[in-house]
Amino acid sequence: MAAVLVGQFHARDAEGRVYSVHEFQESNPVQGDLVGSAPTITYKLAIGDRVEKLDGDEFRLIQSGTIITRESQTTHAS
Repeated sequence: MAAVLVGQFHARDAEGRVYSVHEFQESNPVQGDLVGSAPTITYKLAIGDRVEKLDGDEFRLIQSGTIITRESQTTHAS
């Protein structure tokens, strides 16, 4: 399974630190029931740390548990 960068945005934690978040679309192999299923979207910081999407514009850094909030619109990769 390969991931393709589809966008990026900035998010900020409660202490004001800004994080650059990259949005990836996982290319799922076509298998029977999976045909037509929605692509899997994953998130990572620019430095490689994994990010989990919570509700709305909130995300959680997996390694530290820090909650960050999206502050800019997604810029789509071309």
